[in-house]
Amino acid sequence: MNLIQHFIDGKVFTGSSNKKGKIFNPATGKQESEVILGSKSDLDLAVEKAKTAFETWSNVPAIQRARIIFKFKELIEKNSDELTKLIVAEHGKVYEDAKGSLTRGLEVVEFACGIPQMLKGEFTENVGTDIDSWSTRQPLGVCAGITPFNFPAMVPMWMFPMAIACGNTFILKPSEKDPSCAMKLAHLFKEAGLPDGVFNIVNGDKEVVDAILENKNIPAVSFVGSTPIAKYIYENAAKNEKRVQALGGAKNHCVVMPDCDLDQAVNGLMGAAYGSAGERCMAQSVAVAVGNIGDDLVDQISKKVENLKIGPGMDKTSEMGPLVTKEHLERVKGYVDLGVKEGAKLVVDGRDIKLQGYENGYYIGGCLFDHVKTDMRIYKEEIFGPVLSVVRVNNFDEALQLINDHEFGNGTSIYTRDGDSGRTFANKIKVGMVGINIPIPVPVAYHSFGGWKRSLFGDQHMHGPEGVRFYTKLKTITSRWPSGLRSNPEFVMPVMK
Repeated sequence: MNLIQHFIDGKVFTGSSNKKGKIFNPATGKQESEVILGSKSDLDLAVEKAKTAFETWSNVPAIQRARIIFKFKELIEKNSDELTKLIVAEHGKVYEDAKGSLTRGLEVVEFACGIPQMLKGEFTENVGTDIDSWSTRQPLGVCAGITPFNFPAMVPMWMFPMAIACGNTFILKPSEKDPSCAMKLAHLFKEAGLPDGVFNIVNGDKEVVDAILENKNIPAVSFVGSTPIAKYIYENAAKNEKRVQALGGAKNHCVVMPDCDLDQAVNGLMGAAYGSAGERCMAQSVAVAVGNIGDDLVDQISKKVENLKIGPGMDKTSEMGPLVTKEHLERVKGYVDLGVKEGAKLVVDGRDIKLQGYENGYYIGGCLFDHVKTDMRIYKEEIFGPVLSVVRVNNFDEALQLINDHEFGNGTSIYTRDGDSGRTFANKIKVGMVGINIPIPVPVAYHSFGGWKRSLFGDQHMHGPEGVRFYTKLKTITSRWPSGLRSNPEFVMPVMK
């Protein structure tokens, strides 16, 4: 049995805990690995090593840090096939989707390569007579990231490359369901020349999470996961005087206007709702059919959902792979059962799919509900599976209000040919990421990722310019050099003259 350990101070580390988690291949349902679940003492040791490494790493010139990150980028590209296969083996998503998620993480590494430019401060000469003022951005110390199972490469790479580029050291607690990709990235970063102790991995469960939140030597925590846990992270990090960015759940709506290119909208919804088996925080799980478009929309989508090619992620013909665990499969099936009980019309039922040779895999076919109402749990709650709900409204204003009234505000899209509808939607919608004729509006690395309302706890989004601000603290210096004679002491508030 393959055993996955920790990575602390540049070395694989067993730690002090006897707890282990099981890792399954979702395509077969077979256990293939075990992961050591760390303890508080393991986390505290990693912090001490990272704290020591910070003293040196924070003083390394930004250009030298960038050169190591450039090398890291090259090694990710060289090892992309192996990294992609690790994602497929432990998460289950199809190969091309896994490769695409790795690429989106790599884009953040590429952005981090430009850190010397992004850390430049501002300078003002003569803010007062012979007085200059300037600002600098300096690293925080030991930062930590807690990441989810659905993107074992991309989401960690939203965090640690930016933090490390800014001069911090970092401790990653990846999902215990699929930690192998993160471990491979740690080895590649060391190979790129990263000093020991700058990037560390402590695998674990809630014990490690709580140890991160309570450790006084960690000033900043980043998190991506469900809303209840994001709220828990936010509250406890703040209680322990840490800055925090905690990205939570989603219920992303896609508005389909009567004037849209329906083929474009249907194809966009198919990828956004059923790609990665719906296990995306940016998945479109609600289609809002406006006016008389509903019947045609449901008719076209249902035909495509019925013909989805479902199979193991390494099969090149597969369009959708299995769910990540048996428990999650049962959870998603439970929501489909609930939707039927609540009175929604189940147009396509994927619950009983069986694949020859993969009978023990965690598969469910695409599911499609029509006539979903806003008081139904399948509308209100995040299912995180390949289940698309169609809600029908009379007009654009109803669609806008529907989305703005929902507790989540992560991502949303509209399909329309009308520029006024697109512009008004983008302006009035209370959602953090908006697409116009774009199905999954994930910002590129040099912009920032984050939602509104209960989809984000904290005031700064991830990666891009917001990432630089989150992983640094601002210092402003005001300076005057005496011209020979010392001035007398002043006992009033200084005023620039």
